[in-house]
Amino acid sequence: MKEGIHPAYRPVCFVDLSNGFQVVTRSCAQTRETIKMEDGRELPLIKVETTSESHPFYTGTQKSVDSLGGHVEKFRKKYERVGIKR
Repeated sequence: MKEGIHPAYRPVCFVDLSNGFQVVTRSCAQTRETIKMEDGRELPLIKVETTSESHPFYTGTQKSVDSLGGHVEKFRKKYERVGIKR
């Protein structure tokens, strides 16, 4: 590979803002913030809103449309008196 044309590929710490979960992986993402790790390393820090530790799909707390209380039935009941005249 040519020298000097590729971005820095280095270890980066991603922190989930909703629960504080941290994961260290390699990335080219740029950031000005850093974090001091427990092992003494100082790594670039990237703050994210959602990770697999907090996303409903991965945690099993995802709601299915069928279990939300019958939105279609509520709509039909609410507007049944308006109805379409034929």
